[in-house]
Amino acid sequence: MTKHDDAPKRDGSAAEAVKGEAAKPEPRERTLDARSLRGLAHPLRIRLLGSLRHDGPATASQLGERLGESSGATSYHLRQLAAHGFVEDAPEHGKGRERWWRATHDGTSFSEELHNNPDPEVRGAVDLFKHEIATIHTQELSTWLGTMNEWADEWATNADMSDFTLRLTAAQLRELNEKTHELIESYRGLAHSDAEDTAQVRVHLHSFPRKSH
Repeated sequence: MTKHDDAPKRDGSAAEAVKGEAAKPEPRERTLDARSLRGLAHPLRIRLLGSLRHDGPATASQLGERLGESSGATSYHLRQLAAHGFVEDAPEHGKGRERWWRATHDGTSFSEELHNNPDPEVRGAVDLFKHEIATIHTQELSTWLGTMNEWADEWATNADMSDFTLRLTAAQLRELNEKTHELIESYRGLAHSDAEDTAQVRVHLHSFPRKSH
C-alpha cells in the first residue's frame, strides 16, 4: 500500500463549510498502472507534479524557477505529463500567450500488481518512482530541520520526527497502515475560522520490515 499525496489545499471532507461556503469535494486520486507509471517515473516529472499540487497552477517558466530547471525542460516534461493525464491546461490563469498548467488529481496511489509485474521496464520504473519519493521526503525533512527556527514555537514544538519498532505479521502491518491512513484522511478539509493560524502540513509515513541482527 503506497500513496503519494501532495495537495492538501484542494482536498476536502464531510466537514461543515465555513461562512456558508460549499463543502469541498472528496480528493481525486489517480491509481497508477504500468503505462501511467512509465509516464510519471522521471525525477523532474515527479517534482513538477508535486509542485503543481503543493503550490497551485503555474507556467513552465515559473516551475523552472521553483525547481532550478530551464523552461525548455519543464515545458517538455509538462507535455509528457499531460499526455498521460497528470496535468492539464489552466486557461483561466493565462494572460496573452502564457500557458498555465494544473494537476488533474490530488494524489496518486500505487497498485500492488506493479510490484510483481513481469516487465523489467515496469519494475525499473517502480524502483525509480519509489526512490525519488524517498529522496523528496528526505529533502523535505532536511528543509524543515534547517528552517524550524523561523517558525513560532507552537509549530516547532508540535512537529514530529518519531520512529517505532514493532513485531507484526504482514497482515497486521497492512492493518496498521490502513488505520493510519484513515486517521490522516479524517483531518482533510477541516473547517477553520479566519482567526486560526494554519499552515500546509506534510505527513510522511514509512513502515517496513527489517532483518534483526
